Amino acid sequence: MHFSGDAVAKRNAALRKDRSLLTPLFGVPALFFSCILFLLCCTSLAWGISEIPASFQGENPFQAETEAHEITGSHSPGDSFSAGVRLEGEQGLKVAGLQDSQKEPPPEAGPKKQVQEEDNWMEEGKSQSPLPDPLEPVNRAFFHFNDKLYFWFLKPIGQGYEIALPILARVSIRNFFSNLMMPVRAVSCLLQGKFKGVGIELTRFMVNTSAGFLGFQDVAKIALDMPLQDEDLGQVLAFYGIGPGFYLDLPLLGPTTLRGAVGWGGQLYMNPLNYLLDEWWPNIFARTVDIVNSTSLRIGEYEALKEASLDPYIALRDAYYQFRLSQIEK
Repeated sequence: MHFSGDAVAKRNAALRKDRSLLTPLFGVPALFFSCILFLLCCTSLAWGISEIPASFQGENPFQAETEAHEITGSHSPGDSFSAGVRLEGEQGLKVAGLQDSQKEPPPEAGPKKQVQEEDNWMEEGKSQSPLPDPLEPVNRAFFHFNDKLYFWFLKPIGQGYEIALPILARVSIRNFFSNLMMPVRAVSCLLQGKFKGVGIELTRFMVNTSAGFLGFQDVAKIALDMPLQDEDLGQVLAFYGIGPGFYLDLPLLGPTTLRGAVGWGGQLYMNPLNYLLDEWWPNIFARTVDIVNSTSLRIGEYEALKEASLDPYIALRDAYYQFRLSQIEK
């Protein structure tokens, strides 16, 4: 059968259109996310329940955390993983809370003080967080992978990027990508009944997209005193009583929980980049720019965390979890 040139061109255009419709559903991020969850599930089944630490036996790991005063442990990082690549939030990792969490108990007199100090030294590396971590060996392996990725690739690239672009340009690029993620924040506010937050996000998007030159300037925050509503689908799940599950440290994504990973997967379908860009390579390029730009704004924070802790893995895990608790309670 012979096809004319016009018929072949129309047929190819239709095929490209079909692929563009499937991109948000079967894109590289969704495939990567599915593979990671499959790997973790297989590992968990292989170990069995007997391998779960005894300190977690009898607890309900899916109980939603709603009271901050019931939780012990360290305090607050940013929403992003500055050591690796989960760079979704606007705040960086705060080490002050970590340092507060590692303060020793008040000094005691006599031999009891010496015994207590020895116990503190032996127990310093153990977690005081109530967040279950049954996959700790796997999580630690991924943590070390992300650590090397940061020091060998992301940090040098971020430092070069920092030299090439002034701070104002990098903040403007961060504002642009943050403005694009308005649907995630608006929908998350709506699902939690935070209607004022929905209105603020919609107003911010209209003002910043128009007066802020496509979102490069945060005019709504400066002129209208409308700050960004830091909401996501992970917080929505917590709002409806779904607990964190257990801790995960994912390659390329960094620290999260089972609940957070499910929320992140849902947010892939609300990311406008999946719909604005038909081909996969501009999408990957845009995400890479966002990651490198965010890294350049937070160089030094992960290094400070490692210097302030005996076990950076536990420090990052507890700090991340406490920060998420503070977000959920807002």
